[in-house]
Amino acid sequence: MAGGPQSIQGLFGDALRETTDLAQKEFALFRTEMNQNIRSLFVGLAMIVGAAVFAIAALILFTKSLVDWLATVVHSEALAALIVGGVMAAVAIGLGLYGRHMMSSFSITPQRTVRSIKRDAEVLSERSAA
Repeated sequence: MAGGPQSIQGLFGDALRETTDLAQKEFALFRTEMNQNIRSLFVGLAMIVGAAVFAIAALILFTKSLVDWLATVVHSEALAALIVGGVMAAVAIGLGLYGRHMMSSFSITPQRTVRSIKRDAEVLSERSAA
């Protein structure tokens, strides 16, 4: 039957095969995108941890130097430590709130896969309606 009209079973078989192939490709895209997102997340977290280690060491040295300098200005090491500690606590609270805001807007949802599945669903509904 080359070139002739296909039977309903043939059309149904083709549609089922295409749907299966499409689902497999979508799942492969989903897995690839999720792997990339998770890998990027872990690399970013590792860089943040490394930066935090160095930042803490530098912060300790700068804090000690600032307290020593301020103690010579206000003539009280305790008052200097309280002033520096208060400023650092305010900065820590600000950074913590900003970090929480940034993490709440982060999503590892595979956006390209979602768009592709929606597009495929539209095409399949148009085909089935026709």
